[in-house]
Amino acid sequence: MRYEFLHGLETSGCVGAQSGWLPSHLMVKQDNSLIALLPLYIKYHSYGEYVFDWAWAEAYERHQLNYYPKLVSAVPFTPITGSRIGFTEQLDTEQRQALVLALNHYLSDWLKELGGSGWHQLFHRKREHDYFAKAGSLTRLGTQFHWHNRSYRDFEDFLAQMSSRKRKNIRKEREQLKALALRFDFIDGDKVTSEQLAHFYLCYRATYAKRSGHGGYLNLDFFSQILASMGKAVRLLMVEQEGKPVAAALYFVSKERLYGRYWGSLVEIPGLHFETCYYQGIEYAISHGFKVFDAGAQGEHKVLRGFEPVETYSAHEILHPQFRDAIAAFTLEEKRNIRQYMAQLRQVLPYKKTVD
Repeated sequence: MRYEFLHGLETSGCVGAQSGWLPSHLMVKQDNSLIALLPLYIKYHSYGEYVFDWAWAEAYERHQLNYYPKLVSAVPFTPITGSRIGFTEQLDTEQRQALVLALNHYLSDWLKELGGSGWHQLFHRKREHDYFAKAGSLTRLGTQFHWHNRSYRDFEDFLAQMSSRKRKNIRKEREQLKALALRFDFIDGDKVTSEQLAHFYLCYRATYAKRSGHGGYLNLDFFSQILASMGKAVRLLMVEQEGKPVAAALYFVSKERLYGRYWGSLVEIPGLHFETCYYQGIEYAISHGFKVFDAGAQGEHKVLRGFEPVETYSAHEILHPQFRDAIAAFTLEEKRNIRQYMAQLRQVLPYKKTVD
């Protein structure tokens, strides 16, 4: 939600009319004073959101109705939980609740003018989720997998909390890489060289091409901009083999959290993804005192490596009455399934006993 990040997306062309993310950020003023602000985009597709509504769009199409455009309040291409409405500190809880209700009505009226199907706010915090629920919006529950630092002294202290078999499995994964003479170095974003950035971007595009058939949502200009404008919040993990760069991963940091975002490799090495994106991140979080490591969306394979399921939230408003009723029933059933799924995953956490 930092200005530098959102601004970089726009000025680099990663978002805009051509990408199907048309910036339409909403300001709320009272007596000419800004009291709230939320990032908002007119969308003509559902790519880059990570809260999936493809089935809803297909249902509209089957009934010869337009699902797009829609309004989306989110950080493009970034499934990270955070505040999605910037409130002035002078607003108390009751005033914020009233403002969310007013936003609900305003966005619905605007949608009618646009001919859109609905609006969606993605990956907001629990408090904002409650605001929208009380305002009558439809709400969805999702899950991600985050690692929690329980004051571990080092990686071995973390492993010591696991069952013997799971601990041995992780050690075996890491030992297999040691014989390959790999070097891992975290570099602060404001110290990354143009050559290092070029290597990361090559890895990023290669991995996207292999996985999704395209070169990724973000371009080199965007990465260059954020390294220049908010480099102190960025970490580049360079992976070298015998002095030659072979892989890389880009991380972000806040005061208490480490975020693993993008990675790529130019070589096929079993276990390199787990080491680069999980174990190196855990070690960095421990050594730098981060309380939580968010390694990205999806991936239940993270659970066996110590990542725990956590809830994610989104809010939605659908204008078509019959579709709204159908989607409301779907989201209710989805919540039950998600909670059951999370409970099942907690039963297979690798720790000796369930952690708090």
